[in-house]
Amino acid sequence: MGVIVPFSVLSVTLTHKRISHNWEHFDHLIRNDDMEKGAIILCGGKSSRMGRDKATLPFGPELMLQRVIRLVSQIVSSDKIVVVAAPGQQLPEIPHEIIVAHDERQDRGPLEGLAAGLRMTKTNVDAVYVTSCDVPLLLPAFIVRMFELIGDHDIAVPRDGQHHHPLAAVYRTSVLEHVQKLLGADRLRPRFLFDEVNTREVLVDELRSVDPELATLENLNHPEDYLKALAVAGFSEDAKKFQPLMHRDKTK
Repeated sequence: MGVIVPFSVLSVTLTHKRISHNWEHFDHLIRNDDMEKGAIILCGGKSSRMGRDKATLPFGPELMLQRVIRLVSQIVSSDKIVVVAAPGQQLPEIPHEIIVAHDERQDRGPLEGLAAGLRMTKTNVDAVYVTSCDVPLLLPAFIVRMFELIGDHDIAVPRDGQHHHPLAAVYRTSVLEHVQKLLGADRLRPRFLFDEVNTREVLVDELRSVDPELATLENLNHPEDYLKALAVAGFSEDAKKFQPLMHRDKTK
């Protein structure tokens, strides 16, 4: 799958061509917000539809998890980011200050990962942005907006019709006890948590001002999704190179 580039040598100025940020505006928001922000990145899923571990898929000069960490760390300090892996999962090289946690029980969905991440989140963090590792087109502006929209709620979660996006949402760290109770009762759907606490449902159209195409919500489940995202991000040659490999894996 190619050479693994050490994370430490990657330029923090790497962006995909669709991103256009007003960083002065972001800095103003961050400086004037008393909320201590953290983030949780879940990467312990089976990746069965993709056919290989999505965290280690090449994406330009990075691997997928490395890219998502870099994008998230533009808004959240790296030492307040928790990566949640499956038990025994091998992760690519990531910054040493990133906290690594593991699901207590495998294959229990996002609430299990959320609980593992919240347990390892630093005590001074008020709220965390939670994402999966398979969103390489994530826009940092989206994260900023979601932190803004939580207000005095416990959770802010995007909603598209009847569909929620629990892995593009902001959670106050205080929801951990509710998550643990739901897990103990085998009530594993994120919707149960949204019903349990004070949740703001954010219509996706409210987020188009910072992410017009809602690229942040485009997680990659299938090889076709991966190849399309490579092309959108400006890595068309990589998409051509990996297409035969992805097709071969799909037909096995």
